[in-house]
Amino acid sequence: MTMFYSRSGSCFVRCAVVAALVLALWIPSARAEVGDPFRVLTASDAEAYDDFGVSVAIHGTTAIVGAYGDNDDAGSAYLYNVTTGQELHKLTASDAGTNDEFGNAVSISGNYAIVGAYSDNSYAGSAYLYNVATGQELHKLTASETESYDNFGNSVGISGNTAIVGAPFHDGSGAAYLFNAATGEEGLKLTADDIEWGDSFGWSVAIDGNIAIVGAYCDDDAVGSAYLFDVTTGSQFAKLTPNDCGEWDMFGHSVAISGNVAIVGALRTGTGDGGAAYLFDVTTGQQLRKLTASDAETYDDFGVSVAIHGTTAIVGAYGDDDGGSCAGSAYLFDVTTGDQLAKLTASDPEGGDSLGVSVAIADGLAVAGVYGDDYGLGSSCGSAHVFEAPLPEPTTMGLLIAGGLALLRRRNR
Repeated sequence: MTMFYSRSGSCFVRCAVVAALVLALWIPSARAEVGDPFRVLTASDAEAYDDFGVSVAIHGTTAIVGAYGDNDDAGSAYLYNVTTGQELHKLTASDAGTNDEFGNAVSISGNYAIVGAYSDNSYAGSAYLYNVATGQELHKLTASETESYDNFGNSVGISGNTAIVGAPFHDGSGAAYLFNAATGEEGLKLTADDIEWGDSFGWSVAIDGNIAIVGAYCDDDAVGSAYLFDVTTGSQFAKLTPNDCGEWDMFGHSVAISGNVAIVGALRTGTGDGGAAYLFDVTTGQQLRKLTASDAETYDDFGVSVAIHGTTAIVGAYGDDDGGSCAGSAYLFDVTTGDQLAKLTASDPEGGDSLGVSVAIADGLAVAGVYGDDYGLGSSCGSAHVFEAPLPEPTTMGLLIAGGLALLRRRNR
């Protein structure tokens, strides 16, 4: 870097550089080895086998947690203020039936929450939209052409006024559908240009603004793939595949998107087949980085769940055995560098907890579902753990520039 300065200003620039260097050395590292939760969310009416935590999502300080085993598998979902831990509303379907498994998938954006119920109506499936502030059910979503065993609602996403719902077994190959969240009106149907029977297109979905991503983890002998779509036109503009995946890696089992970066999980690739997640540039479709756990082991299922917000990504590994067989964990990463920031575990992990079966992230907050947790109330009551998500460290160069500008601004006052 070349620096230009006048003789009269050189002293201030040198002071700025020194101050920034001191700041860079003094600031503690954000790369914690292990993170413990600062809050554990549980249902006020929890019972054994509710599987609370099978799905999670967060927007701002409001989290939604699915419990698809509640009430004889009719299912439910709960809204929380994560800063206080207060349960705000319990969400259930107005036409709930046994074995609907409402709550298998959840998403939240602004004042809308969406909940999937893929087993509803002989596994044709459905999804429901709610007002977050009141907990009121707004619309029941079904596709106009849905048939038994389509599993519509296996995955859901929402951004602004647009909702997306996956139906991975529609016509044997899968589909995803867009809806107007305000009216409940069905919009465009999304399918891949090269879709084939058995692809499970729609197993995972996510949306941010005008871009949607759809996972097809069984594509090409379960190598897997993911597709990017323009929400306004429904047109596919990229197919994402990793540089190094092979058969049965199941790339596309989980997907998420934030701004110009998408993340895709692959359960059976990476170090020792422990799983991996991949970052892509949404504009170009180019693979940016491959993420793996620093302590990866076979069958950790790293990549079973993924989420991203800004410059931080979270990846679930519910098969991790550090706290007991399948106690589970989740990992935070710096999106810009691919560096692992922290490993998240339960403060009292036990075998079968499966922390990381679902993950979500917002500004400075991460949530991991622990659907096998019993916390003294019975097997698989479930919980959701809330963690502080450390922000990526500023670079030394960034600190130099920030420190220099700060001191120069001070001089010019």
